[in-house]
Amino acid sequence: MAAGTAPALAFLSQESRVRAEGVGGLRIPAPVTMDSFFFGCELSGHTRSFTFKVEEEDDAEHVLALTMLCLTEGAKDECNVVEVVARNHDQQEIAVPVANLKLSCQPMLSLDDFQLQPPVTFRLKSGSGPVRITGRHQIVTISNDVSEEEESEEEESEEEEAELCPILPAKKQGGRP
Repeated sequence: MAAGTAPALAFLSQESRVRAEGVGGLRIPAPVTMDSFFFGCELSGHTRSFTFKVEEEDDAEHVLALTMLCLTEGAKDECNVVEVVARNHDQQEIAVPVANLKLSCQPMLSLDDFQLQPPVTFRLKSGSGPVRITGRHQIVTISNDVSEEEESEEEESEEEEAELCPILPAKKQGGRP
């Protein structure tokens, strides 16, 4: 092994250990994946409510990000009030009107990624619609699995550390005038 490579290997080995173990022995959070799916539903005189819910057994974090509410073809010029029923920070169910749409003055409303935690129910409180609600269903998953490849890399880095010799101080040479 060349003289200049030992410190470089020691540095790389230390850097790999920091990535694997974290700083100060703390583990770096597992990889996070985020999936986003289109969401849409329609409220009308026939379908006055829609509930968006996810499976309870799912360990992922789900967010419903609403982008727009709009009146669609066949809507009358009347007030269409859309209400959202969800849970607040105390896990109590609350109902809040989020839009009042009227064909002649406000046929659509942008909600700019208004985020809700499922389960969420949308209700057409007044009017006959039809009102289209659109957004994105975002799913955030944290993977707790450590792959075999990562485990073998940790073992290799530990073996390399054991093989490296510590750098010793230079010996003083005496007797030279």
